[in-house]
Amino acid sequence: MPILDKKNAQDVARYIRFTRQSPYRALTQDLHWADVKDDWGNEQVYVERDGEIVAAMSLLVRRVPGGYALLYAPRGPLCDLHDISLVNELISEVQPLAKKYKAFALRMDPEQLYTDELHALYQKAGYQVRNEGMTEDDLIQPRYNMIVRLAGEDADSLMLKFRPRVRSKIRRAIREGVVVDAGASDDYLKTFFQLYDVMGERQGIMTRDYAYFEKMRAAFPEHFIVYRAKHEDDYLAAAVLLNYEGKQYYLYAGSSNEKRKMNASHLLNYQMMIDGIEAGAEQYDLGGVFVLDGEEDGLFNFKNGFCQTDGVTHYIGEIDKIYKPLLYKGFTQVVPKLQEVKKKIAEKRKS
Repeated sequence: MPILDKKNAQDVARYIRFTRQSPYRALTQDLHWADVKDDWGNEQVYVERDGEIVAAMSLLVRRVPGGYALLYAPRGPLCDLHDISLVNELISEVQPLAKKYKAFALRMDPEQLYTDELHALYQKAGYQVRNEGMTEDDLIQPRYNMIVRLAGEDADSLMLKFRPRVRSKIRRAIREGVVVDAGASDDYLKTFFQLYDVMGERQGIMTRDYAYFEKMRAAFPEHFIVYRAKHEDDYLAAAVLLNYEGKQYYLYAGSSNEKRKMNASHLLNYQMMIDGIEAGAEQYDLGGVFVLDGEEDGLFNFKNGFCQTDGVTHYIGEIDKIYKPLLYKGFTQVVPKLQEVKKKIAEKRKS
């Protein structure tokens, strides 16, 4: 049965090799992402052809009241989503796990571009497809990502992909003497966390604890990097980057309340992209946005500045396999309300 036996070192190595070499690879589908999300359970399933893995999916198991669970495949599955028969075969391997955990649904949100045809394909196949009309409270992850394509670029051509105001801010940071360095030691991580904490306090948002980033570094020692931007004796900005098999993920960032007009965060991102080009990375993922309006959303405004050429990447959204319809309906109604509560708490912190 193609459920990964994590006690079998050979099978684990083969699984990791497939997921990291797959053209559909995604950081959160890596086996070691479960080490970061260790407050969830985890399982992995796959499909073989002639002794070779051809499709795989890593599942996080979230328990809910009543002894039930949601099976969640963050940015999975790893296969051609247009091959519906292969996807169905892969999902059939989940069935014993759905029974084991009393799952009410399997949720997938792959890094697959949205098309009307793909949406219709999965609706016709009996899946619940969630994209258009969904708010940020309805979805686990954004379906709009800001991604800069790096293949074939150099430092100069990369700069031309940005909006003029971003180019000006980067050049100003350089003129002002802002410098960027990178590392993964405790010193780098502590600097990042201090700035991340300052940012969270300033924006009134809930932040991760320090141990979370230690887990991430331990899970991905070959991919985890902290970048810092400094002016004179002051660290102004820092970010956690995972350079995962040719895909750079800009995951978390922080910035100080001082010297904010020096645009350290813009230079920081530019340097991370340059380093990505030199390392052979194909793309730089600034992460998701929920609102496509710069005037209303500062996060979009910042990220969009780097994506003048590449624009917004629209993913298919969430594809749900429903096992227990009544529980699923309740879940999809309750989660948005919980998200609203979190936002209200954050707004109170900010005020």
